[in-house]
Amino acid sequence: MAQNPVGENSGEPKEGRYANHFHIGHNAFEVILDFGQFYEGNDQPWMHTRIVTSPAYALSFLQLMGSALEQYESSFGAISPGFAVSPGSAGRPHE
Repeated sequence: MAQNPVGENSGEPKEGRYANHFHIGHNAFEVILDFGQFYEGNDQPWMHTRIVTSPAYALSFLQLMGSALEQYESSFGAISPGFAVSPGSAGRPHE
């Protein structure tokens, strides 16, 4: 990552996990973000991380992600997904 996140814990190594498959759900009080990996030849994705947050923080995350992607595209050009995206679930490459 090019920039250090605000409030980063110093001295503690961060666990990083690659994700190319996502599920998003919600109820009246929470937004649930599931992250996983899916590769050609596998029957099911391996979901490894779940983040549960409030709708207000999910909106903040959406705005932050949008800003980061705008900066990315400004530096590296437009992002082309290259695969179909269905509502609530995305990330299966090679479709």
